[in-house]
Amino acid sequence: MSEVNTTQTGQDPTAKGSGNAATAAFQNHIYKSDTSKERANEIYTDLLKAIADVAHKHQVTYDEYRVLKDWMIKVGEYGEWPLWLDVFVEHEIEEINYNRHDYTGTKGSIEGPYYVPDAPELPWKTTMPMRESDKQSEQLIFKGQVTDIDGNGLGGATVELWHADEEGYYSQYAPGIPEWNLRGTIVTNENGEYEITTVKPAPYMIPHDGPTGWFIASYGGHPWRPAHLHLRVKQPGFREITTQLYFRGGDYVDNDVATAVKPELILDPTPGESGLDEVTYNFALDKS
Repeated sequence: MSEVNTTQTGQDPTAKGSGNAATAAFQNHIYKSDTSKERANEIYTDLLKAIADVAHKHQVTYDEYRVLKDWMIKVGEYGEWPLWLDVFVEHEIEEINYNRHDYTGTKGSIEGPYYVPDAPELPWKTTMPMRESDKQSEQLIFKGQVTDIDGNGLGGATVELWHADEEGYYSQYAPGIPEWNLRGTIVTNENGEYEITTVKPAPYMIPHDGPTGWFIASYGGHPWRPAHLHLRVKQPGFREITTQLYFRGGDYVDNDVATAVKPELILDPTPGESGLDEVTYNFALDKS
């Protein structure tokens, strides 16, 4: 993968650097939709009506309208549309698409802006790629099984795992971190099982020194996300699951800025025989 722009101040990634990196990663792919002109017309008509209804309800002034235009321009200049949309809109799209198909398998959650494809392949029982400094952080054994909805193990399924380090930074989106740090594609054994040793992530603030942060500050909100693991689970012939898993009792689980926490996605680690905290989480995949 080519290098992404991680403009920095000292060793801290800036909102503009992180935003431009997320936009560059998003634009590396070609996206298409089979939306008909009739459906597009219905969506656009309702969207514009909703905007008009809000403007009339709150009697939006010209000054407020000009501030909005200036802010939208800044979001583009900072490359923050992937960030802003993933924080404030994606959870609604994810829920709609789960419910509309009457899925009965494991629920998902938002992907977020920091996914990177083609992470190195790792065996079913593995330790995530990490720096020596990460090895000094609190460790976690994350294990489980990938099955169909009848409980049959799916051998050879892939469990992509990525998450922030203990300071809240993601590899490829912050300076000074190895390319594939805390990123991997784990292949399940013949029974669909996996067991991964990794770093226990920490809560972090989304980039907030740019227009997304200004937006949050304008209504007195906060930019914090609870500690979480990102996962993407795949097996040919089955529905792919993208999700985030959180830790019960953790900071900001009850008021996540991205509104992405669901009761089904909360983990309860307990001390294991190894001396490390362990947690089991299974994935049941619907047929595609």
